Amino acid sequence: MGTAGGVEPGERPKVWGAAGVFTAVAFVAAAALGAVQPVAGVPPEVVQLTQFGPAVGVGVVALYRRRQTRELLRGGDERRADRAVALLATAGLIVAVSVLAYWPASGDVGFIRPGALHHPFVLIAAAQLVGACGEEIGWRCFLQPLLRTRVGTLVSSVTVGVVWGAWHVPVFAQAPAYAAGFLVATVGMSLVLGVALDGTGGTYRLLLAGGFHALVNLGLLLFMDVEFGAVLPMVSFGLACLLAGLVWAGRHASAPRAPIPGW
Repeated sequence: MGTAGGVEPGERPKVWGAAGVFTAVAFVAAAALGAVQPVAGVPPEVVQLTQFGPAVGVGVVALYRRRQTRELLRGGDERRADRAVALLATAGLIVAVSVLAYWPASGDVGFIRPGALHHPFVLIAAAQLVGACGEEIGWRCFLQPLLRTRVGTLVSSVTVGVVWGAWHVPVFAQAPAYAAGFLVATVGMSLVLGVALDGTGGTYRLLLAGGFHALVNLGLLLFMDVEFGAVLPMVSFGLACLLAGLVWAGRHASAPRAPIPGW
């Protein structure tokens, strides 16, 4: 069993093996769900079924590591209201800074009124939260705490940010600058979430991660046309996320690693 001061040799393969299985399933399941979406007739503006790929990955690992997966998802019991408010406020600040960064160059914010969307905004917001939680149960409630037991909060957050970004495969069909901006954004947001949620767990962790994710997605939907391959808004978004991530990383105090029994 590993400790804060070291990890027994037999435990490392279990951690990286579980991380590998989760990641592979998350990619495959997302591709399959993406293929099902047009057949099912679910509007992408409301929710993208690919978002549930990471949840499927957690379910597959739980089939053979049930107790350990349950302990990861249960996590810690720290619940700080000030940190929760700061996390959700950061989502709004990221969108605001992104818009302020590209507005002077483009001359147009591109704001879409909620009433102009093809579906009721309340429905979209609720579906975005559900979809974001479908992602975050994998990224921030499973993979990040799993890797944290071996490499610490900051390294695990950056690693998950890279994997999370790579998981958005269609992004890489866009211009290189667009894809680079997106990867910088996922790493920055992963740093924010990894630090802000460190020590939390359960439904509290999932709702905060999902809430942050959903707020960012809604901000992009209403204020930025990043879904259509526009490079400047995406680069601005990436830099805003990186700035937020560095601010949160700067606040991070070194904490002892807490290996999960059985990993």
